[in-house]
Amino acid sequence: MLDSATFLTPAQIVAELDKYIIGQHDAKRHVAIALRNRWRRLHAPLDMQREIVPNNILMIGSTGVGKTEIARRLASIANAPFTKVEASKFTEVGYVGRDVESMVRDLVEQSVNMVKQRRKEEVKSRAAQAVEDIILDALIPPVTGSGLAATKPSVGFGAEGALPDSDYELNERTREKFRLKIRNGELEDRKIDIQVQQNNTPGIGVMGGPAGMDEASMAGLQDMLGSMLPKKTRKRKVTIAEARKILLDEEAAKLIDMDEVKDEAIRQAENAGIIFIDEIDKVASRAGKGGGGGPDVSREGVQRDLLPIVEGSAVSTKYGIIHTDHILFIAAGAFHVAKPSDLIPELQGRFPIRVELQSLTKDDFFCILKDPKNALTKQYEALLQAEEVQLSFDDAALERLAEIAFEVNSEVENIGARRLHTVMSRLLNDILFDVPDVIGAHAQIQITKDLVEERLRDMVRNRDLSQYIL
Repeated sequence: MLDSATFLTPAQIVAELDKYIIGQHDAKRHVAIALRNRWRRLHAPLDMQREIVPNNILMIGSTGVGKTEIARRLASIANAPFTKVEASKFTEVGYVGRDVESMVRDLVEQSVNMVKQRRKEEVKSRAAQAVEDIILDALIPPVTGSGLAATKPSVGFGAEGALPDSDYELNERTREKFRLKIRNGELEDRKIDIQVQQNNTPGIGVMGGPAGMDEASMAGLQDMLGSMLPKKTRKRKVTIAEARKILLDEEAAKLIDMDEVKDEAIRQAENAGIIFIDEIDKVASRAGKGGGGGPDVSREGVQRDLLPIVEGSAVSTKYGIIHTDHILFIAAGAFHVAKPSDLIPELQGRFPIRVELQSLTKDDFFCILKDPKNALTKQYEALLQAEEVQLSFDDAALERLAEIAFEVNSEVENIGARRLHTVMSRLLNDILFDVPDVIGAHAQIQITKDLVEERLRDMVRNRDLSQYIL
């Protein structure tokens, strides 16, 4: 967490990114510095914290070179709220420049969910105890009263083997035996009746809504109306295993103070939030400085709507007001047709750090197939391991796969590392289909260079076919 006493250094952040992303060292260095600077700001003197603004980053590179993955992994390392939007969605008909603040609301929603999940983990043991009591009450209802029934004299029994003196004591002993069985998982398949809360909010709608009411106000109005209605419950007959899952969420929610969650979530979003704006080049005006009409007017309008959010403004959400001054914005685009200089000057100035990501080489493809923790080869090995089939790849086979992917990218369309998904799928489709019917459990499959040549021969030779593969 960014607010902890210690945090990863830039070199350690780059090392973490290297586990998942091959190459692009300049981009990794810049985002590592930006992330470390966020930690530094939170530990600076209070009077300076407000003055230090993040250096937003503009990534320039073709598709499939790792722009989105770098931003997503960065948020994961920082355990920070993260949301990804496409700038082009604000250029759709009827949506031009409309409610670009929705990306900030998405960020707050993500932050609330993260804080709520963390709080649920903190109260999990208390919630589990409450769930156990509810399940026990459904199995063996407690005896009401203080157990003042007439006692029977014990004849010839010691203290340990004495008969229960009352119905209350007998009920308590039975409940303790069943509590032990519940904890040991002996009754997981037994069905019980439980009361489950119904959500009232989905049934509420405001027709049209008052003029000028934005999305956040509408959501807040719906929440308010939902909270005014009495909570309804309904009876469900489920197994104890299912009841434990259903009730655990309900009981944990009762132990969480939502006001504290909202305050912490907004604070986290303001100080640690990351918004990734993809396809920023699609809203760049290609008409240049000479003006122009039609869609270029729309594009510039979207840029001007984005500008106050990136500069820093107050955005209303259903959880409260959030200030965007210290949110880190990372924009990305291929810029094949438009150029970064085609963005309006004010928006250019809000992305002072520009990083150009390099196109992937054949060697990069080989490393992508072999080194990352989430490499495609390791994913397919894990898939077949579920069928108890051992899959392995020769280095020569990986080199040939990398070479084929690079050639197809060069000749058809450069889609970066995503081409590897196409190549691997075509290579392994027959194997994935034959397991487990033809290829049974405990089989060992070795992917060799010859097998790659045999399966992908047509893909390499026939360029016309290659363009229809994806």
